[in-house]
Amino acid sequence: MGGILIVDDAAFMRMMIKDILTKNGYTVVGEAENGAVAVESYKELKPDLVIMDITMPEMDGIEAVRRIKADDPSARIIMCSAMGQQAMVIDAIQAGARDFVVKPFQPERVIEAVKKALAS
Repeated sequence: MGGILIVDDAAFMRMMIKDILTKNGYTVVGEAENGAVAVESYKELKPDLVIMDITMPEMDGIEAVRRIKADDPSARIIMCSAMGQQAMVIDAIQAGARDFVVKPFQPERVIEAVKKALAS
């Protein structure tokens, strides 16, 4: 199916990311509000890329990355982190994430990370 799955517990953050992506010609195929929903949505939608928040209720982004990668080792995932979450970013990269973008988002940085992840 392709496209991008956005995972963030804050609806306005999902909207912001969606806006950046669609303005740059990308298709958003789904949204999820926590890691548990993300894992299910990934299986269902088979997106080309996932943009995943780190801190979320029920299941955090790092655990969701582990589960998605266990299911699909070729999954492409970019993490979103707030300032000061360096240790968590390292955990996420070790779990299999390809890249990360820091909030507040700079649209250019998001698009650069997306292009890079989709090219690899």
